[in-house]
Amino acid sequence: MFRSSIAATVVSGLGILSLATPAAHAAGPSGLIAHRAVYDLELKDASDRSGIAGMVGRMVYEFEGSDCAGFTTNFRFVTKIDTGDSTRVSDQQTTTFEDLGKRIFRFETKSYTDSQLDKDVRGAATDDQKGIKVDLSQPQSKQIELIESRFPTEHMLDIIHNAKLGKSFFEAQVFDGSDDGDKSLIATTVVGKQQTPAKDDPDADKAGPFAQTAFWPVSIAYFNEKSSGDAMPVYRMSFKLYENGITRDLTMDYGDFALTGKLTKLEVLDSKACQ
Repeated sequence: MFRSSIAATVVSGLGILSLATPAAHAAGPSGLIAHRAVYDLELKDASDRSGIAGMVGRMVYEFEGSDCAGFTTNFRFVTKIDTGDSTRVSDQQTTTFEDLGKRIFRFETKSYTDSQLDKDVRGAATDDQKGIKVDLSQPQSKQIELIESRFPTEHMLDIIHNAKLGKSFFEAQVFDGSDDGDKSLIATTVVGKQQTPAKDDPDADKAGPFAQTAFWPVSIAYFNEKSSGDAMPVYRMSFKLYENGITRDLTMDYGDFALTGKLTKLEVLDSKACQ
């Protein structure tokens, strides 16, 4: 699952997507399907300390690949932030590749403010039997050794697996290359009982052929690796999760402010069959 450090919003270049037909739904052994989802973002609440008077945005999440060849995720998170005195546009663009079998994870994130590049983080992580070895190439070349961690698609599969077993709570160390790409986080996940959409479910109809499909309500809190006691999470996220990996009805809580993300368009993509 994606985890974004806040980066900003609505860009007209994020296109409107059409809904694919149910015949295109193909999944590999993992059960995940290739798809592109568009979410409209709105400010849910903000503290005075945040300095945010308003915020709107759009997020596009594209997931492709196969169990045998690996999965590629393209993620764009754009927000327009109003501080009351001025506005700025933040644009985060992330591409990752994950090979489940070889336990290889590559990542690249570029962050812009008002079209000016703020940060460029690139690297690759591998499982070296003792933990995770991260080779960063940007912003500077260096190697980092981290404790054993799950990569994002692995963690998503862990959530689905535990949901099917009825296990409502579990914890995992997760590395997703976000922020500076040099640390993993502790992810504490709570999974509710499987539900079917109610008539007033806010964005169920946008899920097209999955509109009446059962889902699990999921909440994840991310903590710094060295957190202890009653430490506050650095980030919280909740969403409705389908067995095929599609998510909707998002809430992203950054502490001083929170955003909602409503699914507005969904396109099921052709899956690449394993040879």
